[in-house]
Amino acid sequence: MEYGDVVLKVTGLTVGYTRRTVLEHVTVECRKGEFWFFIGPNGSGKTTLIRAILGILRHQTGQLWLHPDLARREGIGFVPQRCDLNPALPTTVREFVTLGLVGIRLTTNEEAERLEWALATVGLAGMAGRDYWSLSGGQRQRALLARALVRRPDLLILDEPTNGLDFTTEDAFLRLLADLNREEHLTLFFVTHNIAIAARYATHLALFRSGRVEAGPCDQLLNRAVLERVYGVGIEVMRDSSGAVAIQVSPTGEQP
Repeated sequence: MEYGDVVLKVTGLTVGYTRRTVLEHVTVECRKGEFWFFIGPNGSGKTTLIRAILGILRHQTGQLWLHPDLARREGIGFVPQRCDLNPALPTTVREFVTLGLVGIRLTTNEEAERLEWALATVGLAGMAGRDYWSLSGGQRQRALLARALVRRPDLLILDEPTNGLDFTTEDAFLRLLADLNREEHLTLFFVTHNIAIAARYATHLALFRSGRVEAGPCDQLLNRAVLERVYGVGIEVMRDSSGAVAIQVSPTGEQP
C-alpha cells in the first residue's frame, strides 16, 4: 500500500484473551498529526486495543497495520496511568527518564541531547539530578511523559494519564500535549472515559461500547445522536463563549 501520512490502519479487527473476545470488527484509520481520544466505560476494550497496537496482544482476526517507521515500536512512546517503579529504590529523574531509551542504540552525546530536550519539553529542565520520589504528583506525571518523549516518537500513546490529578494540574498537562500535537506534529492516542476533555482537545474519537468501536472526526461523532446510539443515554456537549466544555446527561442516564 502507499504509506502517505497514514500511521495506523485497523480493518475488521477482533481481539481479546484466551477465552474471551473483547472487541469485534474494529475499523480505524489514523493519520499523522491527529489527536485521538479513545473513550468508553471501564472494561469496554480501550486498553485491549492499545495492547494490540503495542504488540503485547495478538489479534484474532482482521488486520492491524502500522506505518513502517513504527513497525518495530521504536517510534512509539507510551505513558501509563502510573509508575510501577519500587519507591524504595533511589532513582534520579535522569535515571528514570533514560529508561525510555531501552532498546535504542545512541551515543552518549545523543542520549544527553535527548534527555535535555525531553525534560525541557515537559517543564522539568534542570531537574535531572533530583530524586524522582521528591517530585510532586504532577511532576512525576511529566517525568513519565518525558520517559516516552525521550524516544522522539512519531506516535505517543497515553493510558488515562490524568487520573488522580487535580483540575489545575490536569489542565496544564493537557495543554502540554496539545502544544506537542501542534508544534511537533506528534500523533497522539489518549485513553480516557472523560468526554469533556476529549471535546476540548480531540481531532478524532474512537467510542467504545459493548465490544464495538465507532471512530472518526470529532465534529462528526461528538453529537447527541451518536453518543446516544453508542451509550444508550442522552448526552449533550455544550460550550460557552470562552470555549469551556460542559456535559449534560439525561436524568435517567449515567455519564460514561
